[in-house]
Amino acid sequence: MSLATDSPVNSSSSDDLAAFLDAELDSNSLGSSPEKEAEDKDEDEESIDEEAENEEARDDKDLERIKRRKTQIVETIQESPGPTSLGNLEEKTDMLYCAEVSLGTDNCPHPGSLGGMCYRCGKRLEEESGVTFSYICKGLRLGNDEIDRLRNTDMKHLLRHRKLYLILDLDHTLLNSTLLLHLTPEEDYLKSQADSLQDVSKGSLFMLAFMNMMTKLRPFVHTFLKEASEMFEMYIYTMGDRPYALEMAKLLDPSREYFNARVISRDDGTQRHQKGLDVVLGQESAVLILDDTENAWTKHRDNLILMERYHFFASSCRQFGYHCQSLSQLRSDESELEGALASVLKVLKRIHNIFFDELANDLAGRDVRQVLKMVRGEVLKGCKLVFSHVFPTKFPADTHYLWKMAEQLGATCSIELDPLVTHVVSTDARTEKSRWAAKEAKFLVDPRWIETANFLWQKQPEENFPVQQTKPEENFHAKQMKDQ
Repeated sequence: MSLATDSPVNSSSSDDLAAFLDAELDSNSLGSSPEKEAEDKDEDEESIDEEAENEEARDDKDLERIKRRKTQIVETIQESPGPTSLGNLEEKTDMLYCAEVSLGTDNCPHPGSLGGMCYRCGKRLEEESGVTFSYICKGLRLGNDEIDRLRNTDMKHLLRHRKLYLILDLDHTLLNSTLLLHLTPEEDYLKSQADSLQDVSKGSLFMLAFMNMMTKLRPFVHTFLKEASEMFEMYIYTMGDRPYALEMAKLLDPSREYFNARVISRDDGTQRHQKGLDVVLGQESAVLILDDTENAWTKHRDNLILMERYHFFASSCRQFGYHCQSLSQLRSDESELEGALASVLKVLKRIHNIFFDELANDLAGRDVRQVLKMVRGEVLKGCKLVFSHVFPTKFPADTHYLWKMAEQLGATCSIELDPLVTHVVSTDARTEKSRWAAKEAKFLVDPRWIETANFLWQKQPEENFPVQQTKPEENFHAKQMKDQ
């Protein structure tokens, strides 16, 4: 199945394109009707009064005027029924912009293009720079200066409405999908339990026969999206292809109130096998990311909240090398109120509250990445950890992911025992350090104690993570690791 020829214009709201193309189009004529000319005249008269108003009122007025003008553009592009190919998009672009006579093409800075033509002066551009935003509108490209300007404008608007940006991964974060042919015999019962596609807002398990696929929404996802939307402008960003991304967006947001056109797929990125904020029209200092794959965000790890993977289907467990039964095979699921999404929603509310209500510096100068770092550092604050039988022999301990994870959570890590040590993290209760922990009444915990604290953003009860006595021949790392 391919939707590659479909224009995102036909699947997005007018306001989406309006919010991103901004004021250049508003300052020039698009072939005004008498009604529009009257409206512009009214706006000119109102501008006299606006001089006496504060900046917040002026900015709100500008934003609404921008949206009205961009809506006119989108409605014109949408006049012809059916998919919008690049060819007829260019014809419509000619129609929309050939009347631009108030600004000569030689003087135009060409802030962006639509269908290969500058959307301000109408000149066809042979060489284009900047970044493509085809998920907003097919053929849309914005120059770097224009991107910066639009981000600054949108940032002011969001901050006034006490909102930040939230980027959401799909697979293993908000949902889990599998091909029908990958269902195991134990999962065959799911086919009879699939919810209706006629009203997806009331369901969580869907069989998409036209895609030969089944999708399970993560528990609590509907409540999560509703409450998160009150604090964030949200994007979907997936490594799946665009047709898949759009279908999943329909399941998550059937009424298009959360994402609209803000659905980014691997087809929209600028680097293979990587996700980046260069295709997001939001300031990095105001962006949070929820994703289960840290390596997908190598340039933006400071913005990332790592999610525990949602493995509902058996194929998902196999994909990541887990030799255990999946939730579907166990006929179980995550807890609605204590699962990953419920936990991370509490974190998002905490970060949002600190950002807007507890920082002393100017609002425009605040950085949500610093707030995220601070909140993360409170999880294991006051704990001093020593590791035993966790790292391979001669492995530099301070580079191990568990060591670094513990430090990010606020713990102090050491390779030597001392009276200040509070926890020994071990995979074998028989090691010297493990026995020391028992003797000195220190906590002895499995490494999963750290990982679970990282995913749930709170220190876990140590008794839930006991360390077993492992026989050497049963230990996978027995010949590679020793007590440290």
